[in-house]
Formats: sequence, structure tokens, C-alpha cells
Amino acid sequence: MVGGGIDCARALKQATGARSFVRAGDSNIHNQVGPVQSQNHTLCFMAVLLDLAHDAYSAPAQLYAPSNHLRQQQYLARRNVRQSRARCSRRPSCWCCGHWHGFVFVFGLCFRYPFVMFCVELLLFFTRARENKATNMAASSSSAAERLRVTLGHLKGARLATQACAATAEEGLRGDVWPEHRQDVLKWNGWGYRDSFFKLNDAGLMMFTGTRYELSGEEMPQFRQWMEDTMGMDVNVMAPAQERVPDVAAPIIDHAFLKDIEGHHAGLSTQTEDRLFHSHGHTCEEMFVLRHGTPGRVPDAVVWPGSHANVEAIVAAAAKHNICIIPFGGGTTVTGAVQCPENEHRMIVSLDMTKMSRILWVDEDNMVAHIEAGIVGVELEKQLAKLGVCTGHEPDSSEFSTLGGWVATRASGMKKNVYGNIEDLVVRIRFVTPTGTIEKSCQAPRISAGPDIHQFILGSEGVFGVVTEVTMKVRKLPEAREYGSIVFPDFTTGVACLREIAEARAQPASIRLVDNDQFVFGRALKPRSPSIFASFMDSLKTFYVTKWKGFEPTQLCVATLLFEGSKEDVARQQQQIYAFAAKHKGLPAGAENGKRGYFLTWLIAYLRDIGLEYKYVSESFETSAPWSVIEKLCRNVKDRIVAECKLLGVANPPLASCRVTQSYDAGACVYFYYGFSYDGLADPLGAFHRVEVAARDEVLANGGCISHHHGVGKIRQQWLEQTLSSGGVDMLRAVKRQVDPQNIMGAANLIPKAR
Repeated sequence: MVGGGIDCARALKQATGARSFVRAGDSNIHNQVGPVQSQNHTLCFMAVLLDLAHDAYSAPAQLYAPSNHLRQQQYLARRNVRQSRARCSRRPSCWCCGHWHGFVFVFGLCFRYPFVMFCVELLLFFTRARENKATNMAASSSSAAERLRVTLGHLKGARLATQACAATAEEGLRGDVWPEHRQDVLKWNGWGYRDSFFKLNDAGLMMFTGTRYELSGEEMPQFRQWMEDTMGMDVNVMAPAQERVPDVAAPIIDHAFLKDIEGHHAGLSTQTEDRLFHSHGHTCEEMFVLRHGTPGRVPDAVVWPGSHANVEAIVAAAAKHNICIIPFGGGTTVTGAVQCPENEHRMIVSLDMTKMSRILWVDEDNMVAHIEAGIVGVELEKQLAKLGVCTGHEPDSSEFSTLGGWVATRASGMKKNVYGNIEDLVVRIRFVTPTGTIEKSCQAPRISAGPDIHQFILGSEGVFGVVTEVTMKVRKLPEAREYGSIVFPDFTTGVACLREIAEARAQPASIRLVDNDQFVFGRALKPRSPSIFASFMDSLKTFYVTKWKGFEPTQLCVATLLFEGSKEDVARQQQQIYAFAAKHKGLPAGAENGKRGYFLTWLIAYLRDIGLEYKYVSESFETSAPWSVIEKLCRNVKDRIVAECKLLGVANPPLASCRVTQSYDAGACVYFYYGFSYDGLADPLGAFHRVEVAARDEVLANGGCISHHHGVGKIRQQWLEQTLSSGGVDMLRAVKRQVDPQNIMGAANLIPKAR
């Protein structure tokens, strides 16, 4: 690590009173280039002269060699040959072996089932055969293009034409997604793309507009009825958003600062629309104010750096002129993390990182990639797929969130069971603070050199510095990818099954359990059946589960599954998971339901906007807790939300639901979704805040934590000391004083004000 890392260690020593483990002169030693780095500089000498590297020790020397482009092309050629051989050697798998429908079918013949049940099993049998035939045909193509289609399966068509693999760090593989002025394609007062939203069509049916998603253009015949019956919404009582961008205060401009950063950025704007777009994340309160009110403090300027060197120059200039900087990635935060402090009187600059979107290099020998922090999740996977690799990190927000944001919030992905959380994927980070750049001097898989400096960067939420580049692990694209789903008789049984799977460490890439409320909600979002046969089959399946198997419709819940790996691994995992499910009375519910459930995550965030249109406020939040309290925590938090709404005089019962999303040896992550109609309430935001605080208090009272992966931001600061202890918060304050004594990184996240 460089001098900044040593400064952090000294700050911790001062905060805790511990004996020093850093000698006074050590910072000079660590700022020098060691023997290994000197060797890398020597090996890279010719490459540097050829302008094939931007920093001699930011990667292994051989990756900057002039032959790197040729090596990558050779690698792609070898991979294509292997894939061609694999395709030729594939055999179609038997479509009946191992499936319980075949057994039940024969059983019905032998023992003369009642005629109705015999027909049900017969139809299920041939339906499964048809599904498996389609699955086998899809699996026969394992090219990077096919993998990309599945990875971006919720989208219809690619959005970006990219460069070919480049040899130099200056070019790299780019992952640009949006134009500089994001509001041209994204909503400034809602979630996602401007052309994608829920609305009632002329027939009075709910539909989803646009062409970007699988549900785009589809009618959902049951959704309006579900909204009215379950959410208590009245489609005749509306609260439309203001159409015009609201006025904001004139910007505070420091001309000396702007002059100093000339030539050190890829774009700068003081336009009202850009400033407003960069003033908020996606909490319910932020969206409500944008739709119906006047925003408070907003950034005075938006600056787009184009490289690590640009960020260093901008932050240094900000320190020189006492400018406040707030890093901005995808803007998907739900903790108020990019909101400007109302009492900030300095010039505020929103540092938009999304023009730093290059994959600088991929090291196929060590299976790591060096990537700029502004790249968006789905585009990162798209570019890596061209080289036959992936990170496997897929947060719910990966369509819009960035790599830097994942690091800054300690993010988790839907497939963490195979690929790990962000802290498991990170090998090396470049981090710019107002007092210098912090980074490790090598990319070894593990280092014993005192406390890991990465742990002060991961989850730092923009208050210590700016993440500019990340070296992270990659894996070869999985050979097989299969979806699945399981119906359980109730939530308790489902949790017990997930716990047993976790204890056996048999989790597939993703396994998520939704409660009955979310199951019913998911069915309400189902589009119109494509044929009479499909509708008939849905009815038969429902009849079989509820009437024949005796599952209570108001109690049953569903787990969605995703399996990734080699064909052999996937087959083994499927056998294991369905065996565990059978022990807990679970019934296989099909691959199509699993796929729908997996990608439905991408659309859930759009639902809040349609709710606000009809005076309905809603939010989601997450926690993690030990297995022993999961069921109690879920029940008590939902009950607390209902009770609090009743005390506030909410007319209709609120929506309160949950799902278990990530599982560990010692516990699980739980997502809560809640909302209520504010029609008739004098202070909707005040009521919403009260319910939110009560729900979080209940989480902590039942053994849950402050956050599993969203972070703290501003809205959870009041619980940080309770979570980390006063000494733990003092350690964070000490690091802040050391690396940012002027509070240049002034977002005011994470660390509560000292009492």
C-alpha cells in the first residue's frame, strides 16, 4: 500500500490508543517502488515507450506487452475450437428419466386413478417433455453470444456497439450505456428508462410499455384487480407528477477551481437538468419530492472524469479550493447517499464516474480483470462475455448500478452462492482520497500485512474517497444454465428447506423464497396466456397443487432457482435440491416459473412509480439475521408495519411482504416490501417515515442487522453506533480525519455526527 494506507493505520492507532505497529519512517519506505515493482517497470519499459500502459505497476507487465492483442485473439480461437468440439459431442438427454411425472403416469395406469387425475398427469407429462425438448435445444449452443442472450434475457436486443478487444489501456473494452445527459433516456423523477412504465390502457387493463423487456407491450389482466383488492388503490384517485423540471437555486461557482481542472475531465455541466438528475437516488421520499415538491440543495456542477489521473487532478483541485465532492455512479442508491447536505455552503461537484467504463485488461492466466469503476453491471458482463468470462455479480440493480457503487456499498448479487459477494470478488482497488491515492502494491490473492485496507474502502459510501479502478476475479462462462422453482405448503417449511440446503452447502447459484403475498403478486403480474392450451395447463397445475396435494392457496410459497456450472454440476445440483425439497413436501413447479421469477426482479422497481400515480407510497429494505430468528423476524416486522399504519389512520390495510434472497451457513438475507395508500393523510411523507423507522427498529429488536447490502447512507445513520459500538464509530471518524481533514468528500454518509 502507498502512504495513504499507512496514514489510515496511524489514524486507527490514535483512535483506539493501541500500541503503534507502524514506525515513523515507514511511509517513506512504502512510497518507494519495491523490488517486484521495479522488475515490472523494467519489463514494461518498451511497452511504456509505445504508450501501451498508463501506469507501470497497475497490472502485471506481460499484460501490457505489444502481443497482448494477439494473445487474446489466440485465446478466443482456442475457446471457439473447444466449444465446437463440445457441441459435436453432445447427446440429447432423456426427457423422462428422473422426473416424477413419468412415475405418476405409470402409477395411474396400474392402479386406475380417477379419470380426471389421470388426464392431469398425462398432460403434465407431455408438457414436461415439451419443455425439456426446448431446454435441450437451447443448451446445444454455448457460444458467448448465447450466454449473453441469457445474461441479458430480460432485454430485447443489445443497446451498445463496442470496440474490438484492444491491446492498450488507453482504448480498452468500453461499456458506455447512456449519453452524457442521462435524462434524455432515463426518468428524472422515477425509475429506469423513460419509455418503460406501467399504465392502464384504453381497455382498462394494466400493461407495461416500451420494447426493452420481455413484459414490454404485454397486458396483465389480473394486475389491476390485485391493486384494487390487495393494495386498496382507487384508479379514479390520482396524483400525477409535475411535468416540468422544478426550479433550483442558481449554482455556486468557483471559477478558480474550474480553471484548475481544465483538460482533466471528459465533460462538465452546470445545466439545471443535469444538476437535478445528480441530486437524488431512489428512496420513496426523493421520488415523492421530485414528483410533487421542490428539491432542496442540488449539486452546483457535474463533472465527468475520463481516467484515474483525471480523478486525482479533480480531487487535488477540490482540496486546494475547498470544494465539496459527491461521487455518483448509477444513482440507484436507496439510502439517500447522493443527496446534498442542506447546510453545505461550498460549491458542490457531482463526480459522475460513468465515462470511466473501460475493461483495461483481462489476465486469463490468473483469471482477473482490471476495470474502471464507472462501468454499469450488465455492460460489464456483456464485454467480458466477448472474452468468454464473467464476474457473476448480479445485484438486483445491475441494469443501472456501477462497479464503483458496488464497492462503495459492499454490494451483494443474486448469484453470490457461486461467485461471492463483492468483497469476495475484489483483488485490488485504486482509491483516490484528498490526501493521496491508496492502493496495494500487488494483486496477490491474500496478504497478511496488518488490517486489510480494502475493508476501509468497501462500504465507505464516498466519505473517504473515490473508487477509480478495481481488479476483480473472473470465471469462464458457465457451460450450462438452468432455471427451476419449488412450491412449498407454507413459509415455515420453505425456510426450513433453505436452511438445510445451506447447512449442507448445496446452494445453487441463486435460491430465493418468496412469501405468499409475493407469490400472489407475481401471479397478478403474469401476462395474458399465449394460447388456450397454456391457460388450460395453468388451471390444471393450480388444481393439482391446491386440490390434489392440499396446499392452502393463502399459505403456499415458492422458491425460484438458478443453476450454473458444467452440465454435470448442474445435473447434480438439481438432483440434490429437489431431493431436499421432497423432504420438506416441496413440489417442482417448472423452469419457466423460475425464469419468470428471476427476471421479475428487474421490473419490481418500476412498480413504485405506478403506485405514486395513485397515491400509494412504498419501499423495500433488507437485512440479514441468524437462521434461528428468520421466521420470527419476518412475522414480527410485517405485523409491526400493519400496526403502525393502523395507528396513523391509514384507511386500507398496508402491503407487507418478504422474501429470503441470499443464504449463508449462519443465516440469511431477508428483503421486505411494504406500502400503503396515503389518500386522506395530511402528511404522507411524515407517516411514511414513521412506518419506516418502526420497521427498522423491529428488525434490530428481532436480531437483524442494519443492512445486508444497501449500506447506511443518511437514512440509517441513527442505528450505526448501536450496530458497530461507539468505539467502532470512533475508528471510522479517525480514518475520516486522517484521509480527508477538510471534508472534501462531503456527502455526509455513513458516519453520524459526534454528539
